[in-house]
Amino acid sequence: MSIDVSPAVSSAIVLSVTLVTVGICVALHYEGLSLLSRQHRARSGELGRWHVLTAIFAMLGMHVAEIWIFAFAYAVLSQFPDTGQIAMASGAVDWFDRVYFSSVSYTTLGYGDLLPQGHVRLLASTEALVGLVLITWSASFTFLQMDRYWREDA
Repeated sequence: MSIDVSPAVSSAIVLSVTLVTVGICVALHYEGLSLLSRQHRARSGELGRWHVLTAIFAMLGMHVAEIWIFAFAYAVLSQFPDTGQIAMASGAVDWFDRVYFSSVSYTTLGYGDLLPQGHVRLLASTEALVGLVLITWSASFTFLQMDRYWREDA
C-alpha cells in the first residue's frame, strides 16, 4: 500500500521521519554508553580487559540497531512514493537491501550500487553524518575506558 501526497507534504514527511530517526538513534547511543559507563564504574578493578571487550560488543550491537532503525525509516518512507526511493538497477528493493543501504550510508562507505532518489536523500545524507558522529563517539568512549584500565593495571 502506498500513499500519494503533495510535494510539500512529502518534504515534511521526510524531514519529520529524519528528525525522529536521528533522535531515536542518538538517545539509544547515549543511553547505551551511559549504561556501559555505570556498569564499568560499579565493577571497577574487576577484570578490566573483559569490561572493554564487553563494551566493544555492546557498541557494535548499538550500531547494528541504529542501522536497522534507519532501514526501518527507509521502509516507512517507501510507503509514500512522492518522498523518493532507494533505487537499484536490478529491480525492486527489499528489506535487506534497505539494511544494506543503511549500513553503507551509516559507515560512510558509499558503494553506490543503491542510490537514494528524491527527498529521501535527506535521510540518507543525514544518516552518514549521524553514523560518523556515533562511531567516533564510540571510539572516544572506548579510548577512555581502555586508558582507565591501562592506568589501573600499571
